[in-house]
Amino acid sequence: MFVDRIKVFAQAGKGGRGCVSFRREKFVPKGGPDGGDGGRGGDIILRADRHTDHLAHLFYEPIVKAKNGGHGRGKKMHGKNAPDKIVKVPVGTMVYELRNADGGLRIEDRQSDEAIDKGTVEQTRRLPDAEAIQNQSALRDPQSDLLADLTREGQEFLLCKGGAGGKGNVHFKSSRNRAPREYTEGGEGESGNFLLELRSIADAALVGYPNAGKSTLIQQISAARSKIAPYPFTTLHPVIGIVELGDYRRATVADIPGLIEGAHRNLGLGHDFLRHITRCRLFLFVLDMAGSEGRSPIADLEALRREIALYDPRLSERSWFVVANKMDLPQAKENLRDFQKRFPQRTVIPISAKEGRGISELKRLLGEWIDHYSELEPVSPRLDRID
Repeated sequence: MFVDRIKVFAQAGKGGRGCVSFRREKFVPKGGPDGGDGGRGGDIILRADRHTDHLAHLFYEPIVKAKNGGHGRGKKMHGKNAPDKIVKVPVGTMVYELRNADGGLRIEDRQSDEAIDKGTVEQTRRLPDAEAIQNQSALRDPQSDLLADLTREGQEFLLCKGGAGGKGNVHFKSSRNRAPREYTEGGEGESGNFLLELRSIADAALVGYPNAGKSTLIQQISAARSKIAPYPFTTLHPVIGIVELGDYRRATVADIPGLIEGAHRNLGLGHDFLRHITRCRLFLFVLDMAGSEGRSPIADLEALRREIALYDPRLSERSWFVVANKMDLPQAKENLRDFQKRFPQRTVIPISAKEGRGISELKRLLGEWIDHYSELEPVSPRLDRID
């Protein structure tokens, strides 16, 4: 099961309480207080791990708790500090804090999760484009509550801090209070409701309509194994493949599930997977150049570009290229000539992913593009890196 968006409740450990104790030992008159301090409660730490590619483990553990610290003991013995709770998350995970009275999602976030509900979709359809952008942006990305963006392997974020240990009665002795019975309880650990959202990190993204051949293409250029079948929405979650470019170079390419018109309004798979392209610096629009699904390649490209711009206008500024797939089918060559007349300045790579034609040229050009953009910083659209 692929999970890329999950709500969790996190509770750090409580500190142990201090101890009230007095030294009772032979030949030691008036030993005095010797109660030890309590131990510190465990922290909850998120750690980006490249071997974790989804958030499914948190689907089965939506309540994350750290252990409490040990209580202090006599003879000034300190309570045991609780170990930190390390939660491994995929590289590219964004952490939001959810603030409301009942401890769950805010109203806006509930609407985001239920945006595929018929009533919400019908209401969004009636919005003008500019208003729809503002409305959907507010629903899907509560930017003010963004806490961290884990974009590097091994990067950690302290989600909830454990409570401090309580003080034993040894801290309360004085010349006027030689037998104190005061102590303090351990501090409460931090807690809260959080939303974890995965946005895949890849150099390039394969973007296209359903059945355009994206899954077949990524199998040709990498060792990734996407599901292939002759019906729409075969790919239900992003698949990242490693493309070997030669000379010890490699690139990561993400196969994004097919988009349809209205995806920026959460139609089809909508926001569930549009957010995964926000980190890619290069878009490869995979088009069915033969029009085997009864659509025009020119109209497909214009519709895909429009959906991306409506979802996030900044994405339209990224570099993009066209992969003309299914060149082994009739009408493909004629459609390609019309397409090149419509976009004369755009690089178009004709391929047949099914037969493997044009794959070597695509990998060569992909290597040139990656080398050209390798000096750019990885895209982090919402927040600077947090150390």
